[in-house]
Amino acid sequence: MSVQRAPVPMAANEPAPVKRGREFLNVPGPTNIPERILTAMHRPAVDFSGPEFIDIAVSCFRDLKWLFRTEGDVFIYAANGHAAWEAAMVNTLSPGDTILVPETGHFSTGWGETAAALGLKVKTVASDWRRAIDPAAVEQALRADTERAIKAVLMVHTDTATGVTSDIQALRASIDTAGHPALFMVDAIASLATTPLEMDEWGVDVVVAASQKGLMCPPGVALVAAGAKAMDAHASATLPRRYWDWTDRTAKEHYRKFCGTAPEHTIFGLREALNMLQEETLEGAFRRHARLAEAVRLCVEKWCEGGALQFNAVNPHERSDAVTTILLPPNVQTDAMRAMCRDHFSVAVGGGLGKLIGKAFRIGHMGDMNEPMILGCLASVEAALKRLEVPIGSGGVQAAIDWLAQPPR
Repeated sequence: MSVQRAPVPMAANEPAPVKRGREFLNVPGPTNIPERILTAMHRPAVDFSGPEFIDIAVSCFRDLKWLFRTEGDVFIYAANGHAAWEAAMVNTLSPGDTILVPETGHFSTGWGETAAALGLKVKTVASDWRRAIDPAAVEQALRADTERAIKAVLMVHTDTATGVTSDIQALRASIDTAGHPALFMVDAIASLATTPLEMDEWGVDVVVAASQKGLMCPPGVALVAAGAKAMDAHASATLPRRYWDWTDRTAKEHYRKFCGTAPEHTIFGLREALNMLQEETLEGAFRRHARLAEAVRLCVEKWCEGGALQFNAVNPHERSDAVTTILLPPNVQTDAMRAMCRDHFSVAVGGGLGKLIGKAFRIGHMGDMNEPMILGCLASVEAALKRLEVPIGSGGVQAAIDWLAQPPR
C-alpha cells in the first residue's frame, strides 16, 4: 500500500518533478547496501544445520571478534539495535539493579527507557544534547555511590540524533579513578566500523551494535560482544530472558546460537560485509569515514556563516565521523526541507529526533559511501536550502571539493 506525502509547494508555473536516476541515501541508517552484499543475499535457502551454513556462521562469529577487537563472546540476534540494548542488560543485571546512563541525546534516553521498562533503576548525568559525556561528572556520580548500588554504566559512543561522539577511553578512566566496580557497556551502533573502538584494550565489558550502519547490511541483525567480566555477571543475573540468553546461545548445538532457525540470508550479507571490511582494513575504513566527514563539516561551516544554520555539536572535536546534525532556524520546518531535498533533488537526509524534532536535519556519511556520493548530497542540500531561501554562507560545496581534492591523509 502506498503512503501519500504532502509535496513541497511549487510555484504556479513550475512543473511537477520527474524522477530519474537513483536517489542518494544520506540518512544515518539504514545506510546504502553495496551490490556485493545484495548479491550475496540473493541466493536460495540452505539447510541451516548443514556444513555449508555452519561454516559461514562460524566464520562470522570469529570475524566479529576481529571487528569488535575482543577475545570475548559475540552474540548474533535476528533483531535491531534496540534489541541489542535489551539483550545486554537482561544477561548481566537483576530486577531492581541501578544503572547510570550519561545523557548524550535521543538514544541514551532510549536505552535508559528500555532499562526502566525492565524494572531497573535509572540514574542519569544530564546534558544539553550538544556536548559529549563529561567524564568528570560521571566520576563524581560514581564516587557519590558509596554503597556501590550502580551495577553498570551505559554509554552511547555516537548518538545519531545529536551527531556527538563521546570519548570511551576517558569514560573508562573516570570509572577506574572512582574505583567503581560497575560494568562498562557501550552502544557502538553508529560507531562500529566508522570510528576506532578497541573493546578489550579500552576496558569495555559489553559492546552493542547493529547491521544497518557501518556494516552496510539491511536492518535486522543485532550484535552483542561480552567480555569476561560481563560473562561473570551473567552467571548471577536474574532478569527474565529466553531468546536473549547467553547461556543457551553458547551451548554446543549450533542451532542454539540463533535460538532456533538461523536468519540465513542476513548472515550471508553479514559475511560479505566482513569480507569487504577486511579487504579495506578497519584502519582504512576509519580513514575513509574521517575524510568524508571532514568534507561535510567544512561545507557546513561555510553554510553556517550565513547566520541561519548551526552545528548541533558545539565542540568541533566531538563531531561524529558517522553523521552530522545541523540545526535549522525556527522559520524553516524540517519536513519541508527534507521534502525539498527528496522530491526535487533526489537526496534523502534524516530529520531531527527527540528534542530535535522539527529543529534539525541530519546528513549521514557512513557505511558504503564515497566522494561523489557526498558531493552530490552536499550540492543538493545546498540547492534545497537556497530554494527555501534559507540564508547560508557561500562556498560550502567548494570547500568540500577542495578538501577531497587533496590526497588522502
